[in-house]
Amino acid sequence: MQNDQKRLKQEYKQEHRQAGVFQLRNMANGKVFVGSGLDLPGIMNRHRFELTLGGHRNKELQADWHEFGSASFVFEVLDQLAPREIAEAELRADLVSLEDLWLEKLEPFAARGYNEPKLSRADKLRRMAAKRREAGR
Repeated sequence: MQNDQKRLKQEYKQEHRQAGVFQLRNMANGKVFVGSGLDLPGIMNRHRFELTLGGHRNKELQADWHEFGSASFVFEVLDQLAPREIAEAELRADLVSLEDLWLEKLEPFAARGYNEPKLSRADKLRRMAAKRREAGR
């Protein structure tokens, strides 16, 4: 029994997951939410589950899910990374870059979508410096 569990865990680790970028499109108002994950079916299922239970971290998306109903939303895969043997950190970096490209292309911000614009490197550094100053007080 224990050997079977070890074997199954090892097979799972060696299995190539479907990594990529997806969108959740509200067909009632045209707004979209763009996201990504190392396991597309898993991440899309997680978002669906959170929305169904009413606990999604994106409050605007959650409100529209309740207002329009789940039938008004569709999950769509926008892009996938080709499975290959690379370190997970490198795969994650590629995935962030791919998601950034789709965010730039679709601009799902404000009236067009549910995403928040990403901070620039300079903005991130300013935010970190401000937090350090506040912590030092």
